[in-house]
Amino acid sequence: MTMPLSRFKLPSLRKSLLGACLATAASLLPFASQAAESMKIGTVVWAGYAPFYVADKLDLYKAHGLKVELQFFNDPALIPTAMAGGALDGGMLTYDQVVGGVAKGLKHKVVMPIDFSNGGDAIVADKSITSVKDFKGKKVGYNPLSPSDFLLAYALKSNGLTEKDISPINMTPEGIPGAMASGSLPVGVTYEPNVSQILGMPGDKFHVVYSSKDAPGLITDVLVFDEKVIAKRKVAITALIQGYVDGLAYIKAHPEESAEIIGKVLGVSAKEATEQMSGVYNIPLAEMSKNFEKSDATSSFFGSGAVIGTLLKDNGQIPAIPDFATTFDASFVEALAK
Repeated sequence: MTMPLSRFKLPSLRKSLLGACLATAASLLPFASQAAESMKIGTVVWAGYAPFYVADKLDLYKAHGLKVELQFFNDPALIPTAMAGGALDGGMLTYDQVVGGVAKGLKHKVVMPIDFSNGGDAIVADKSITSVKDFKGKKVGYNPLSPSDFLLAYALKSNGLTEKDISPINMTPEGIPGAMASGSLPVGVTYEPNVSQILGMPGDKFHVVYSSKDAPGLITDVLVFDEKVIAKRKVAITALIQGYVDGLAYIKAHPEESAEIIGKVLGVSAKEATEQMSGVYNIPLAEMSKNFEKSDATSSFFGSGAVIGTLLKDNGQIPAIPDFATTFDASFVEALAK
């Protein structure tokens, strides 16, 4: 990895030409040995990962001496397995995946929060239903043990209800729009672009009753590595986070060009990419420390973890709720923030 010259003490010039050559060669060894530093990172197509996509397209990692290969998965559930098997150095996951994995014995740790859903996940309902309390006795479609389930559980709990108060319907997020259009489903939990599809249906029949804006941080995407990789690849992980920071800065400075880049990854137009990105909040470096603070707020891994862990345990998906302090390593963010 290319390092700034200030990091090294270059030897004094010697009278001997041979000595000077040897000194020069020795001073360049760190540059040569680190030039091939690279990482394979598993990801999915999601607007919240936009800074990484921009950094990848513009090779912003190069300035930090790193080469990154993004490997795309259709199913994020496959990424932890690929990490555990060594096919990936790290991955971009939702925090609930980390909680579930750690509870089952995986040694995965979050090194930085990437983004949180800020309206991109929502509970949409017929306009006759005006509040979460009106869900009582109604059919509610959602994908169990997914971010949609966590959002619904939190909304119900915040309004004095539980899953027992509704009629749950097991559905994929993509299946929600069709079911609501047919009139068979009054309430559905899904995410963009499905939310916009429902709201744009003829007749102006549906509206958002509750969204991830009401629980900021509950659905958080995170950058994750196995603790063995963390022990060996600290410089590379730091460089990857710096690439994200540069990518986020570029998006803010060049929004139109960035939207074109991001749209190609998402498979949509630049305009649609911008709309999808409005439903997520990419976390600046200066704000990342909030996720690691011990708090009941959903912006904290402890607060969101409690919601996630309780739901997973109650549904028999994990044997016990893990100590959330074991699910992350805040040292990278803390060091860069200084």
